[in-house]
Amino acid sequence: MDQGLYIKSIQTILASQSEWGSYVASPNFPTYQYCWLRDGSFIAHAMDTAGEFESASAFFKWVGRTIQRFSYKVDEARLRLAAGLPMGKDDLLHTRFTLDGEEVYIDNTWGNFQIDGYGTWLWALNEHVKISGDFSLLQSLKEPIEITLRYLELAWKLPNYDCWEEHPEYLHTYSLSTVYAGFQAAGEMIASGKLNIKTIPVKALATEVLQFILEFAVRNGRLVKYFCPPGEESETRLIGNDGVDASLLAAAMPYQLLSFDDPIFLSTLKKIEEDLHRTGGGVYRYKADVYYGGGEWILLAAWLGWYYASVNQFDKAQALCQWIESQADENGWLAEQVSDHTLYPEHYVPWVKKWGPIAKPLTWSHAMYVILVNALNKG
Repeated sequence: MDQGLYIKSIQTILASQSEWGSYVASPNFPTYQYCWLRDGSFIAHAMDTAGEFESASAFFKWVGRTIQRFSYKVDEARLRLAAGLPMGKDDLLHTRFTLDGEEVYIDNTWGNFQIDGYGTWLWALNEHVKISGDFSLLQSLKEPIEITLRYLELAWKLPNYDCWEEHPEYLHTYSLSTVYAGFQAAGEMIASGKLNIKTIPVKALATEVLQFILEFAVRNGRLVKYFCPPGEESETRLIGNDGVDASLLAAAMPYQLLSFDDPIFLSTLKKIEEDLHRTGGGVYRYKADVYYGGGEWILLAAWLGWYYASVNQFDKAQALCQWIESQADENGWLAEQVSDHTLYPEHYVPWVKKWGPIAKPLTWSHAMYVILVNALNKG
């Protein structure tokens, strides 16, 4: 382990946390000057693994305040759906916010309906109270937890953007796994006796989500990246419709939708290793990825290493850790992705012209590296 990079990563995360508790996705990349619930939840979890409980707690409190601010949308959406009325792009809860917790309307073409962040924050909050022992936090966050559960119960079967902000016409296996994890986490928090919510059947909902995934998101014995809503057929078959996405690692690690030895997960993992893990290098998102040419993502390399460390394959985990450390620049910063071996090199320059150089530092990259290092140390 590179102790210097580990310390730098924690410092980078702390420097990226606002006075309100939110984490900026990337301080130097104009398009990422917001806080995503998904990124932030993993960043907070990284801080928990590092013992930085105050930072993580501040984030969870920020999420709670933000969800309460826009809770009216959940009730309005329920009425609209019950009446069969169409849903506008901003009628549901957003996935990213300004650092002080306001909604983002700068780019009207950038989709905001993503459910994965809401399941992820419940999972991360549950992990926080287990690691830190701060169960009092649950009582102060009872209302936003309940709002989130009602929202997920309402919205989890609606097509929405995936964790990469793409393909809103589909359901996404990763996103559904976060919903499962959110309901499971709520069940654990309620079972602890520190959270009193009796109106939402979280255990039954978790079971329903699991059965839905097993019925519709498994093909050829493994999980797929996305699929059409049941009863609907797409007019187009996008590249990768039957393919694998590296985010599907989360089905087992950390969301525990499937066990590490489940044949469906092992088949999915094998496909990720074959198609998306470059030998001696990092991990691609999916085979059809053209974003900045489709480079190797540092956070996904750490994610795969996190899984390996969790199943005692420490040599593989260490190799990925060392690759990540070799990608740090002179400032000790880790980027979003590495472009030395892109899948579609012709798409790299157009993205640079559109948005500038690749985001660096990416706070989520540093967070996943911290998680990986602590998983290795624990092992």
